[in-house]
Amino acid sequence: MCGICGIVGHQPASPIAFEALRRLEYRGYDSAGIATLTASGNIERRRAAGKLDNLEHVLKEHPLPGTTGIGHTRWATHGAPTENNAHPHEAGRVAIVHNGIIENFAELKKELEAKGRVFRTETDSETVAHLVDDYLGQGLEPREAAFAAIKRLEGAYAIAMIFKDHEGLLIGARHGAPLAVGYGNGEMFLGSDSIALAPMARKMTYLEDGDWCELTPGHVIIFDMTGAEVSRPVQDLTFMAGQVGKDGYRHYMEKELHEHPVAIGQTLKRITDPASKRIALPEMPFDPAQVPRITITACGSAYYAGMVGRYWLESLARIPVEIDVASEMRYREPPQPDKGVALLISQSGETADTLGVLRSLKKAGQSIVSVLNVEHSTMGRESDLVLGMDAGPEISVASTKAFTAQLSVLAALAIDFARARGTMDQAREERLTASLLDLPSRAAEVFTRTKDIQAMAAVVAQARDVLYLGRGICTPIAFEGALKLKEISYIHAEAYAAGELKHGPISLIDQTVPVVAIAPSTILFDKTLSNLQEAKARGGRILAFTDAEGAKRLEGVAEQVVIMPDVEAFVAPILYAIPVQMLAYEVALLKGTDVDQPRNLAKSVTVE
Repeated sequence: MCGICGIVGHQPASPIAFEALRRLEYRGYDSAGIATLTASGNIERRRAAGKLDNLEHVLKEHPLPGTTGIGHTRWATHGAPTENNAHPHEAGRVAIVHNGIIENFAELKKELEAKGRVFRTETDSETVAHLVDDYLGQGLEPREAAFAAIKRLEGAYAIAMIFKDHEGLLIGARHGAPLAVGYGNGEMFLGSDSIALAPMARKMTYLEDGDWCELTPGHVIIFDMTGAEVSRPVQDLTFMAGQVGKDGYRHYMEKELHEHPVAIGQTLKRITDPASKRIALPEMPFDPAQVPRITITACGSAYYAGMVGRYWLESLARIPVEIDVASEMRYREPPQPDKGVALLISQSGETADTLGVLRSLKKAGQSIVSVLNVEHSTMGRESDLVLGMDAGPEISVASTKAFTAQLSVLAALAIDFARARGTMDQAREERLTASLLDLPSRAAEVFTRTKDIQAMAAVVAQARDVLYLGRGICTPIAFEGALKLKEISYIHAEAYAAGELKHGPISLIDQTVPVVAIAPSTILFDKTLSNLQEAKARGGRILAFTDAEGAKRLEGVAEQVVIMPDVEAFVAPILYAIPVQMLAYEVALLKGTDVDQPRNLAKSVTVE
């Protein structure tokens, strides 16, 4: 969740670190700081609570010299988001930045305090700095002291360290939280992800869990937790450097919303054969016809994508599917069948809870299939099969185009399983595949409805509470709509299967509560219409996303309607995800909230 960067080379480190932190803003943060080594070998720090603009002001008044440095954007876990708790933390001869949670920090802190060490922050991270400095005090060299400290840490961490009187030395370590090494021209970098490294580095290496590294200008040595030198794959990074600007849009989220058609199209291009109108997924490491059950797990929007995937897999491939949020499944320990398949979904491939479930399901003998936007992530490396989407970098904290790319992959997977299991003939496969391939153009049409969505947003923006309703395969899209509204506009919203309305939620409805319906005419429309009439009878203001046929039948019921392009019922969830996200964006604009970096949220959730 926090963002980390490190620089060792021949250029001033502070401006490079600050630019890297700018690129890490999307992860979410509440304070920031940079530390460098000066020409005299001393460590100097600049820190500030709040946004990076505050740190920029501090740096203008008090510049930081030096060519070796570390930077950090903090998402608070232990201690309030204050300047004192901001990273980097310094103890004696070392300064560190840390992403994650040190679970045994209280035990280590007690031990260090008994030695006379004084702690100045409320954070767990400061413990790491004191522990390393304690080993330095015992006569160990920086590499030895860092390794000795790392071996004692429990929990999740990505760490970067610099050392007093050791110009040109940077040490990093990773366990459970991502950390990458970037290769420049006579310079080396550390970063939380490729986006942080893209402008500075030509190539990069993701450290694996348990790896730690020593960086000097132009050189890196990577070690595992036994202390042995190891080799990790090096990837080209030049393709990404120009992909993370706003391109004239007001917000990254606005840009990424408009990239839905491209994200869907590029993803489908990888997994379909347009000539034959057939799905063309990579070869499975198992026989789909013999799979007794699929277990799906994910977090947030990815979980809602999994809910849609369950509908598709069960209805098309006739295979039993279990689904649960990753934070619950990893501790529920449900029994797993022989030859079962686990399907995990994550934009970043670093989501802590989902990664934890991956490992437990793998230990339980399940084949691991991951749907990822970052194929070389930790989840990608630990999966038996990666079904990569091609959504491109997603910077806004609230996920948009990655969601429809995930759905596109899951739709293709359901068709592929259906073909392998003999539950779908070729004619139907071609028809459904054709409907998928037609989606990018249909998705582009949605943006011609922007004015109608803005009119709907004007109603929603006045509300304190909003209900979202869907039926069948569109129910998860209602959940996605409610989540987006909560995330970026801070309006309380709840989603329900429409049939559940009279089992409790209908008591909430009055003239102040908009009811947003995801209601294509092809999917249980009569049932949904009946539920909406019940809500209207209690004073609810009905706002609906439907098609032309549905709009006719909603006359006199819905106050406002956004008429969607006509599509095959199979792909409706993918298409209808776009306007519900657009609605949340337009409401957030009216509310004046921070669209790209909503409060309390982080893009990549790398702690439990």
